[in-house]
Amino acid sequence: MSNEYRNFLALSYDELEELNLQAKADRANRVAAHEVREKRLKYLTDEKRIKAVTVLFTDLEGRLHLLDYDKKFLLGAHENLTFDGSSIRGFTAQKESDLRLGIDWSAFYWVPADVFDKDGTAYSGDLRGVLKAYADEQHKKNNYTLNAATEIEGFLFAGKDAERTYHQTGKFEFISTGGYYHSLPLDPLRQFIDTAAEVQRAMGFQNEKDHPEVAPSQYEINYGYSEVVGAADQIQLYKLLTRQIANNMGFTASYLPKPVVGVNGSGMHTNVSVSKGKTNLFWDEKGEEMLSGFGWRFLDRILTSALDLCLVFNSSVNAYRRLDPHFEAPNQIRASAVDRGAMVRVPIGNHRSMRTEVRAVAPDANPYLALYGIFKTGLDGEISKAKNLRSGSGFLPDNIQKAIADFESSEWIKKILSGDVQGRYAELKQAVANRSPRELGTFVKGSEVQFHHEVYNQSLWNMF
Repeated sequence: MSNEYRNFLALSYDELEELNLQAKADRANRVAAHEVREKRLKYLTDEKRIKAVTVLFTDLEGRLHLLDYDKKFLLGAHENLTFDGSSIRGFTAQKESDLRLGIDWSAFYWVPADVFDKDGTAYSGDLRGVLKAYADEQHKKNNYTLNAATEIEGFLFAGKDAERTYHQTGKFEFISTGGYYHSLPLDPLRQFIDTAAEVQRAMGFQNEKDHPEVAPSQYEINYGYSEVVGAADQIQLYKLLTRQIANNMGFTASYLPKPVVGVNGSGMHTNVSVSKGKTNLFWDEKGEEMLSGFGWRFLDRILTSALDLCLVFNSSVNAYRRLDPHFEAPNQIRASAVDRGAMVRVPIGNHRSMRTEVRAVAPDANPYLALYGIFKTGLDGEISKAKNLRSGSGFLPDNIQKAIADFESSEWIKKILSGDVQGRYAELKQAVANRSPRELGTFVKGSEVQFHHEVYNQSLWNMF
């Protein structure tokens, strides 16, 4: 089809990066919501080459959903974007299906959305809205800024839709046999990483480093710290863009925690800190490991609630294969500056970078729920009176059934999520767990992939 009569907006990567970094700065500077909204609406009205807008939202399990709106329709109806919530797993029942999307205009260039009930109240199952409200509350009450950055590992497999056909093929095929920091410059994995890094840079991610990981065909692309809601948005966008780039190349980008046995799994190591003004509250030059008392108490609360949070961090059957102590698995309920088997680590840092690293988070976790769980627990949770909490000998569960039981019985989870959301989330996880053997065994079962919350579709779900 000829493009002669089409007049679409086309920007260079440099122009995109400039726009996205400006939007990021507005967010960091907490420009008033109404000012940002009016600025974005004017931009959409004036820019005639934009014809449609994609709005993104995340369901209870962490799966990203996309809707395209005609721009002219959006400009007139942006305050009343309704959709059928009963078609989204874990959202509303069929008899009460209508929900409303509320665009977060501060995230305009990335366009995630918050979800509201039809009466306009915040929807309890929208974990992005829950995280945003908590971050805003902490800033208003204590002048705290909640900071996060994740190290998301993934695999690149041969073929498109390798996950959705796994129940038929029973295998994933590596596209690279290199290892940690090791691949040829024109290796397919290296080309994929370079392309993804270029797109991330244009989207204002502020990249730091990228490299092949320890396992064959495994990768990691690191980027800078952001305020917590922006950081969670970037996790969703990172996975979206890498999946699209992989698909364009004829491959599949996979964020299953342990898609192949016998090699390292993939994690989403989550680095967090809290700042007040320009002061990093986790830094103390004279503190143990240079972590402040504030930071150690934050860490202690995470350890205290480790079992309550395990299903939040490891939300799939497959995630419990990753918690295998033979492959650098962070399954020990303790903290360490050096041992990567500890679920929480204290990396080397300075007055700007001091942080704690929660290593037990899998890459398929709902990022909004995981970060909310970390910060809400770290700031407001209880600290166990048990001796040697930081050097304890306990372990996270080795199967999802135990994690579901801990989650369902947790008074802390009920308090921070409400009993309704706690019950619905557990019900979703139980439905998947019931379709897979409790004992994981020595190879990845088709059911672990087929019914995974980032893989299934209506057809795959009904093949049971």
